[in-house]
Amino acid sequence: MTPEEWLYLIVGIVLVDYVVDQGLDYLNLRHSKTKLPEKLEGLYEADEYARSQQYQKAKAKFGFVTSAFSTLLTLLVLSLGLFGWLDAWLRDSIDDPILLSLSFFGVLFLLSDWVNIPFAYYATFVLEEQFGFNKTTLKTFITDKLKGYLLIALIGGGLGYALLWIIQELGAQFWLYGLGLVSLFMLVMNLFYTSLILPLFNKLKPLEDGELKERIVAYSNSVGFPLKNIFVIDGSKRSTKANAFFSGLGKQKKIVLYDTLIEKHTTEELVAVLAHEVGHYKKKHIVMSLLISVVQLAITFYVLSLFMFNENLSLALGGNQLAIHLNFIAFGLLYTPISRLTGLLMNALSRKNEYEADAFAASTYAAQPLMTALKKLSASSLSNLSPHPAYVFVHYSHPPLLQRLEAMEKLAKES
Repeated sequence: MTPEEWLYLIVGIVLVDYVVDQGLDYLNLRHSKTKLPEKLEGLYEADEYARSQQYQKAKAKFGFVTSAFSTLLTLLVLSLGLFGWLDAWLRDSIDDPILLSLSFFGVLFLLSDWVNIPFAYYATFVLEEQFGFNKTTLKTFITDKLKGYLLIALIGGGLGYALLWIIQELGAQFWLYGLGLVSLFMLVMNLFYTSLILPLFNKLKPLEDGELKERIVAYSNSVGFPLKNIFVIDGSKRSTKANAFFSGLGKQKKIVLYDTLIEKHTTEELVAVLAHEVGHYKKKHIVMSLLISVVQLAITFYVLSLFMFNENLSLALGGNQLAIHLNFIAFGLLYTPISRLTGLLMNALSRKNEYEADAFAASTYAAQPLMTALKKLSASSLSNLSPHPAYVFVHYSHPPLLQRLEAMEKLAKES
């Protein structure tokens, strides 16, 4: 294919991706029901349910604006050959090919992030503030940005340098060694993210002794899940929304509870939520997800190796010669349909895993407190209680609340 044909294909993929996304968002917005689903009556007061629909509509409209802006900007950059212009500008002062690529990605990241700062500010300090969720201060917003830049420079720069060196040294055969490098990085991050990265942004402290800790430890021991690392994170520093998550493998496994979760739920409900997280571990969902991610990565790297040294891709983006960094950008855009497909499969698997973790919690602890906790979580975060099935199929990694409750009710009847 000629550079012009590659460019037309890339632009076509960008446009189709935008149309599909906006179509799904529109369907989801139109599917919002004015009446609370019968099985969820009592979850919201009428005025609070109306507020939840207003929140979903406000998020959707904001999403329409940001998506349109992002797509138009991408098309503008592609049509004017600005990726190639940036490459040529940096080449005037940088001779080393690896340093050139790192500088290209660094400048591109900063420009992209700075352009998006107004949208991030609006989302945090206007939209989320309007509905009572935001607790982020301007100081926290700025320091989060600066810390993020530092981490990307250190970790992203180091990983990027190693990957680019492998590509330069091995040519098209780089993909297997690149896969090993990135897979190792993923494993290390899974093991140590909560210990090394998260504390840079949030305070974590061990769960204090008391009834909750005793109940959690007792439950964990009852299902053969010895757990010593139970932490509370100061999620209230940024939002009123609540959450809990599991991280790590082996001796590094940790349960992290948001302080907002503890504030809003009873001990019974909190143990049920933890039982759900333990279910993911006992059902080996975390290990399987990690292995599947490696398989996905292997496919991505292999396909990338077929495109990496195609000079016409660099020319399509406005370059004057073959440039690894330009081909990375071109490949990322061309790979969108495949990443969409793998995303659908991963979301389907994730929803299946959520049902299994719910069932594990219901059978080893109790269904009712978990159902109550899920209802409270949905109500407090003004969740969409009636998403469009197509939107769920494409975007949801968790089943909608109503489907999760029905699945647990069915299990209760069968048992």
